[in-house]
Amino acid sequence: MQIENNQLIDDLLWRMECCKRTVKEFEILPINRLQFKNGERWSVLECLEHLNLYGDFYLVEIEKQIMTTPRKKISTRFKSGILGNYFANLMEVKDGKITKMKSPKDKNPSSSRLSITTISRFLKQQEQLASLLNQCRGLDLTKTKAAISLTNLVKLRLGDTLRFYCYHIERHVFQAERALEEQDRMIKELENRQVEHG
Repeated sequence: MQIENNQLIDDLLWRMECCKRTVKEFEILPINRLQFKNGERWSVLECLEHLNLYGDFYLVEIEKQIMTTPRKKISTRFKSGILGNYFANLMEVKDGKITKMKSPKDKNPSSSRLSITTISRFLKQQEQLASLLNQCRGLDLTKTKAAISLTNLVKLRLGDTLRFYCYHIERHVFQAERALEEQDRMIKELENRQVEHG
């Protein structure tokens, strides 16, 4: 994948703005809807807490690269690496579908007691991410490398790290929306059964 740096940043900012708007709509929902779980599937709040846990790592890492990378002879065109492109594509929501994968234990929010503050923390992280994305416009997104949370042994091109992180956010906001849709379906089914047995 090759793309102008600004075009990539603009695309990621747009995606994150859509995610932020969706999550802002969650704020008005009753807490029991946000905490509702269907079996092993995550609740809305668990999806967002998972993202908050990743944000604790990636926001610090992205900021570190912004602060320490020299601004000499930067290329304004980003060229994705093989591994980075693979990871980013693995995260991306495609045609309303996501590739299932197991979450690392330290990023699994299943046993957490979560409240509405989970949403506030997510939205605060989104503000920070938008600011960092704009600051990345002045970096060489191909030559600058950034660590990933999966392993210390691998560093990806910063552009790929940004794609991976933003697509990961998009993926779990989509998952949170699906959790609500599933809840609505279950409520309708229950109501229909009650009418039938009325």
